[in-house]
Amino acid sequence: MAAAQGPAETHHQVVVIGGGNAGISLAARLRRYGAKDIAVVEPSSDHLYQPLFSHIAGGTAEVAEAIRPQASVIPRGVTWIQDAAVDVDGGLNAVRLASGATVRYDQLVVCPGIQKDWDAVPGLADAMASEHGASNYEIELAPKAWTLLRTLRQGTVVFNLPPGPLTCGGAAQKPMYLACDYWAQQGVLSKIRVVLIVPTSTVFPEAVANEELNRKIAKYGIELRVNSEITGVDAVGRTVTVRDNAAGSSDTVAYDVLHAVPPQSAPDWLKSTDLPAPGDVSGFVEVDPETLRSVRYPAVWSLGDAAATLNSKSGAALRQQTQVVAKNLMAALKGKSGSARYNNYSACPFTVSRSTVVFSEFDDQYRAKPSIPWKGIMRERRATFILERRILPRVYWKLILKGRA
Repeated sequence: MAAAQGPAETHHQVVVIGGGNAGISLAARLRRYGAKDIAVVEPSSDHLYQPLFSHIAGGTAEVAEAIRPQASVIPRGVTWIQDAAVDVDGGLNAVRLASGATVRYDQLVVCPGIQKDWDAVPGLADAMASEHGASNYEIELAPKAWTLLRTLRQGTVVFNLPPGPLTCGGAAQKPMYLACDYWAQQGVLSKIRVVLIVPTSTVFPEAVANEELNRKIAKYGIELRVNSEITGVDAVGRTVTVRDNAAGSSDTVAYDVLHAVPPQSAPDWLKSTDLPAPGDVSGFVEVDPETLRSVRYPAVWSLGDAAATLNSKSGAALRQQTQVVAKNLMAALKGKSGSARYNNYSACPFTVSRSTVVFSEFDDQYRAKPSIPWKGIMRERRATFILERRILPRVYWKLILKGRA
């Protein structure tokens, strides 16, 4: 499908900003519900399945499995505007694009994803450009991560989870467990110091997952540093400065490999609009957390990583959010009040070995919220590895992106 080319100002009944999981699955569902005139604003030519990035970094997936042409996932009958949004005027129902064009709308859905702030930690971007740094949070850095991890036979590897909002926080740990299992199989795990730095008081807030992950951390001999964060990196000297926020002290850790996750925030252009709550420097779109509708602009909706919702940001949360927005938006098009409500569900499958997963499901208070009626489903299982690694990618490409799951 070719991207739309046209005049400087156009109009669509529904405009969706963002062509990732949220935008495409929502557009497809709206089409199924009967919406006739939908446009998706998305500059990228590639569509990425981000859950596989962790497997690429851990050596259990190939890059090609996570990428498809954007044109191939645009729902039939939906206009693709291959351009980037740079501003939204909620009062005028207008989106301004990087090309200078303006798109007007009856209803707008804002879901451009989240921004990786590599420059927020001094030296972190330089470390990623060096021979010893990588990350599963960028498709370009994920295969580099596996090269570094699989070739290491001794030394120190540092993994981190930054403070603040981020997409699928549990993903930061997945390559670590995959690498530890690999090193154990190779007989070199005892020669490798593995350091995990997290800003929270536990490795994960949900109780069952926390218990399971701590068991694996003990098994692999991982050095867990809680209430801590990386505040600086010396890419040349290969050291990170780690601040212990509980003790109020800092020290340095030398590394042979740094697998880093950057601080994250709403896209800069979104922060400068009037869609976030007044005074909210995080920049996420202010919405009713149940209806996902803007509290100040009735024609604006948001979901996914860009929305100021209560849940932990994840692809699993999107499955419910897209249904809620689609139903409520269609009601709005008919002049009615939608009744669909989002219950703050989220989930994170932790790959804790090369054949098992801890599948954590929870609400905004991190209380367990299992959706599968199987006793012990949230414990370490081979079956949930098959679900996460083999079944869910197929569900994503064949059902979720088509608005059917």
